[in-house]
Amino acid sequence: MNKPYVSHEEATIESFKRDPEFAAEYLNSVLEDGTQEELMLALRRIADAFGMKDVAETAKLNTKTLYRTLSPVDNPELRSFQAILGAMGMRLAVTPVMQSTHP
Repeated sequence: MNKPYVSHEEATIESFKRDPEFAAEYLNSVLEDGTQEELMLALRRIADAFGMKDVAETAKLNTKTLYRTLSPVDNPELRSFQAILGAMGMRLAVTPVMQSTHP
């Protein structure tokens, strides 16, 4: 039986499933303005969209470790962070905040 409504959380996760570019934009926005806790929540939402078990397997982590890594209180190593992003078809990148006026 279908629910008469969808929660905001469920709708957000569904939109990430349908549009990986939107998921990447969301993550970039959180990286720019958010706290570490917000970043971990964003990564967890996106991992939910991609399938937590699939992300864990591709990142070569067990599912329990992935959940713990994406908790608001954990501080994942860069290697784990990169593996998780890679499992979702994303990568960490650095961009300049403002254009340099020098050639």
